[in-house]
Amino acid sequence: MSVQRNFSGAQKASFDRIVETVIYLQTESRRLARESADRLGVTPTQLNVLKLLDEIGELSMSSISTRLGAKNSTVTGIVDRMEADGLVERIRGADDRRVYKIRLSARGQKIARAVSITPWELLHDAVARLPATDKDNLLRILGKLADHISTRIEDKT
Repeated sequence: MSVQRNFSGAQKASFDRIVETVIYLQTESRRLARESADRLGVTPTQLNVLKLLDEIGELSMSSISTRLGAKNSTVTGIVDRMEADGLVERIRGADDRRVYKIRLSARGQKIARAVSITPWELLHDAVARLPATDKDNLLRILGKLADHISTRIEDKT
């Protein structure tokens, strides 16, 4: 169900510009990730996982799922393929032997560090340049958008 509004010309132009900007950011992010991943012989999702692990360190499967915004079953398949390709290793958690942590292998670390600039880094740098008030407002607004979209998706299932 689409929300229909009666916008004035200026309001419609502003609304359209917001949507176009969000789509532009997503499109450019995917394009950069795809180009880098193709060059390195991995998928864009695998590259995201490699960069995430390189930045943060070892993570549980559920942490990776949360950070990627993907289901645990999806991430399990991704990590299975990455492990088979020698990009990551599964290690048992020290605190809970039932929980596995995922960490980069030497090969995975080499690939993760071969990318000079990623969409994550570009966006991180752009956000870092914003004044604190703008960052707070952006986070609040993006949170509202994400909540609305999440609710709409849940309503369809």
